[in-house]
Formats: sequence, C-alpha cells, structure tokens
Amino acid sequence: MQVEYAGVLTQPASGRHKPTHETVFSQDRKREDMSQRQLPIILALGTTQTLAWASSYYLPAILADPIAHDLGVSSNWIFGAFSASLVISAMLGPRVGRQIDLVGGRQVLSLSNLTMAAGLALLGFSHSVPVMVLAWLLLGVGMTLGLYDAAFAALGRIYGTEARGSITGITLMAGFASTIGWPLTAWGLSHVGWRETCFAWAAAHIVIGLPLNFFMLPAVKGAKAAAAEAIKPHIPIDRTMILLAFTFAAAWTVTGAMAAHLPRILEATGATPLAAISAGALVGPAQVGARIFEASFLSRYHPLLSTRLACITHPIGAAILAIFGGGAASVFALFHGSGNGVLTIARGTLPLAIFGPKDYGYRLGIIGAPARMAQAFAPLAFGLLIDVMGGKVLIVSSALSLAALAALYLVRPERRPA
Repeated sequence: MQVEYAGVLTQPASGRHKPTHETVFSQDRKREDMSQRQLPIILALGTTQTLAWASSYYLPAILADPIAHDLGVSSNWIFGAFSASLVISAMLGPRVGRQIDLVGGRQVLSLSNLTMAAGLALLGFSHSVPVMVLAWLLLGVGMTLGLYDAAFAALGRIYGTEARGSITGITLMAGFASTIGWPLTAWGLSHVGWRETCFAWAAAHIVIGLPLNFFMLPAVKGAKAAAAEAIKPHIPIDRTMILLAFTFAAAWTVTGAMAAHLPRILEATGATPLAAISAGALVGPAQVGARIFEASFLSRYHPLLSTRLACITHPIGAAILAIFGGGAASVFALFHGSGNGVLTIARGTLPLAIFGPKDYGYRLGIIGAPARMAQAFAPLAFGLLIDVMGGKVLIVSSALSLAALAALYLVRPERRPA
C-alpha cells in the first residue's frame, strides 16, 4: 500500500501489520480528541503570542525616540540594544528548543512571561544607558523563551506531525500584534508616558500571559525524569539543514529590513509620505489574509510549496513598484505582506514536515539561529544601503528572496528518517 502526502509517495515499513478495526477506531478517537483540544490552546497561545510580540519586538518603533530623549542619547543606542537582544535570542534558541523537547512548552513559555515582565519593568526604571541595555538583553532572553519558535516547538511537542493547523492558528491571531500593539503603545506614550507604558506591558504579562501559558498548556508527564536522563541529541548539519537555515536567514533579512524601513523605501520610489504610511498599514492585513489562504487551501499541499510561493511575492511586488512607481506602493505592500505571513508559518511547518517531531524544538533553534542574527543586523545594513541606493535597494531585497527560492528548489520534500 502506498500513502500519498502532498504528492510524495511513501511505502510503509516492511514487517508492519495492517491496522485492525480497533486500531483505526482508536486513531480516529485520538484525532477527534486532539481536534477538540486544539482550539483552546490555539486561542491561548494566539493571545500570549500577540502580547509577547507587541511588548517586545514591536516596542522600539514607538518608544525608541522618547526613551533616547529621556536618556540624552541618540535613538541608535536603543536600536543597537534591540539588535543585541536579537543576537542573544539567536544564541539561546537551540538550548530553549531542546528544553521544550524535554519538558514541553508550559514551563518555558510561562518563564517567558516572567522574564519579559522583568525586562519591561527594568526598562521602565532605566535612567542610564547601561541599565537600558541590560533591560533589552533581559528582553532578548524573554523573546527566546516566548516568541514563535518556542510556541511552535511547544505545539510540536503536544501534537507531533499534526501541529501544522495549530501553528497556522496562532500566527493568524498574532499577525495582529503590530496592529494592536502599536496603537496601544502610542496611546500609553501620549497619556501616561513611556515608563508607565512599559510597566503596563509588564503587568499584562503577569495578569494575562502567565495564567494562559501555565494553565492552558498541558504538563508533560515524567518531564523531570526525562530531562534528568536526557542526552544531548546529535543533529547533523547536513545539506537540508543548511539549505533551510539559508532560506530563512535570507527571508528574515528582508523581513527585518522592511519592518524598519518600508515607509522610507516607498518614499524613495516616489510615493508621498501619506501613501507610504498607508501602504505600510496594509502589511498586517495582507499577512493575515495570506495565512487564511494557507490554512484553507495550501494546507492540503506540502509546506514546501507554500514556502516557495511566499519567497516569490516580494520580488513580484518590487517589479510592479519599479514599473509603475510610487503609485503602486500599496500593491507592493500587499505582495510583501502576504509572502511574509506565509513565511512565518513555514518556519515552523517546513522543518516539521521534513524531519518530523523528534527533537523538533532543538532543530528549530538551530535552523532559526542564522535568521535571528540576520534579522538583528538587517535594519542597520539596509539603512546604509538606502543612503546609497535609495529605492533601488529593493533589487538587493528581491535578490535575497530569489536566492531563498533557489535554495528551496534544492530541498527534497520527503520525510527524513529519524
């Protein structure tokens, strides 16, 4: 008997017995139970992910200037500290993923709320550059413990190969993190000040995030014993691992650059300031729309297909912008946002589909480390390029996206043996 998964035919292992009616019934019951349990966990993790992204990654866009003004330094100091937090996150990623593989996501994600709350509180109390930098380094640890890679690993630990739907579900909700977070942070800045806004986000982690992560995620039975006896797994850095790491590093370089400089780039192509800002506001809805499309249509195919499609959208949007000028700024934003939305899902689903759930969190940490590093330095690198190239910097970002696409065509979709 052959089994087809997204166009890939596999043979069952020799010597296996055909499933009995009782086995099939038991498997159906397990799937039904899993489906019933997924929705509360998706809602809980979607909420905590939205909170985590809004209060960490999206914070500098609103608070960098007022923090820098109060500390008497350039805002580059704030963005430099933020980049350092992403570097810390990249370095700790594999270790955090390995911990989730051993004990599940409940402890790790709950700890992320405490760590982020501490970092935000320390940021609110910052009256000097060293304290501010220390606060961001602490937030970097919290981001490692609590952003997408940790949540994806937690879902892989719970659902195994059936985690794709739940991964898509939480990214659908957290896709609105900037849409929700930026206005709330801006409101807090204008009404109570940036320090009190940091304290409010810290309180939200304790009051909202911590209870949801701790009480909604299932505890793993025997986790302490397993962690005590565990031996660090050997994951070979083979051709497929390198290709995936390169793909996501190239793609996340573009993501980080566009997140920091999109309005500036669009203005350099001829868009008015209002048109550039309006186009930037379309990125979030485009991400969510693309994720809905991925969940409703592309989910029947191997994640490799959706990842390839996601890598081509940014260059298509850039080509349209080059042909029609600044008047097509909104079209570019829609294409870029849709690709970015699917790439976020693919970062969790593609390694799961190729390598399976064994050591999934640890593997995610290894694959994602170069992407986090690239995301940390992309804003600075592209800022310098924009000074020289202006709107033509989209040639560089498109080349990176196409390089990621080329790497994906060298990846084989077959499930790798454990």
